[in-house]
Amino acid sequence: MKDLSSVQNDLTSITEIKQGAEDILTMIEILEDETNTPGKPDNEEWESVEMMLGDLDKQINKIETQTYLGGKYDEYDAIVSIHAGQGGTEANDWAEMLLRMYLRYAEKEGFNSEIINKISGNEAGISTASIQISGRYAYGYLKLEHGTHRLVRVSPFNAQGLRQTSFAGVEVMPLIDNDLDVNLKAEDIDFSAVRSSGAGGQNVNKVATSVRLIHKPTGIVVSSSSERSQIRNREIAMNILRGKLFQLEQERIEKETAKLKGEHKIAGWGNQIRNYVLQPYKLVKDLRTKVESFDPESVLDGSLEEFILAQIRL
Repeated sequence: MKDLSSVQNDLTSITEIKQGAEDILTMIEILEDETNTPGKPDNEEWESVEMMLGDLDKQINKIETQTYLGGKYDEYDAIVSIHAGQGGTEANDWAEMLLRMYLRYAEKEGFNSEIINKISGNEAGISTASIQISGRYAYGYLKLEHGTHRLVRVSPFNAQGLRQTSFAGVEVMPLIDNDLDVNLKAEDIDFSAVRSSGAGGQNVNKVATSVRLIHKPTGIVVSSSSERSQIRNREIAMNILRGKLFQLEQERIEKETAKLKGEHKIAGWGNQIRNYVLQPYKLVKDLRTKVESFDPESVLDGSLEEFILAQIRL
């Protein structure tokens, strides 16, 4: 049923593009006929055609980009985790800005999103958070956001008004539901349940619903506290753990490939992938694709499409 739905969505997209192209051709023919008669069309009508062409070009570009998403898990849902780097309150605030950015991106792209784990900072922002982004190609679109994101701005937490640089790490994993390739064994997992904290009514204080898993061979620790059911939180935590193990395997393969190529570069914490500069000038620059935007406010509001499409096509 999932494959059938995907094919139907593809057919719908292609049909819409075909119909859009036919509508534009019809409009051009009408306007050209009017050009040769008294009372020729004004520029606004031709500008309308140009806008339709621009929209059609975006649709075609999106379909073309999906042909690059041929990885095994590219069509899966994604788990995006954001971790504040060193820098205390400033880094916590930057991590929360990134959390909002990805939530807004998901909304604009028509994906569903849900915060599945969130730990607040001591004074402001967040220490870490994980969100599940659901929709076709969610992981394929977001997987190259994995890495370190750097912010330069005048700190709102600094009374002297000095510029400050902050870092936050982003992890992106596919949401792998009971996939045998991950080779996850029950005996390798330590499970514990604790009482959740925060809003949620009396159930929060009476029942141990928050789940913590430790994968003994790797030392990976995952938590989930978004649901009131311990069973549901355990399912979510297991899916996150599968994704982390998949990411670990991907990094191992990348290391081996890099050795063969004579270059070693891990796509993880410590390798800056994008700069966001708010002062003394405004610029967002991806260091891999060289794509730039002089409107960082729009980017931080979720307008990531240009950066993400360029990453996929790189």
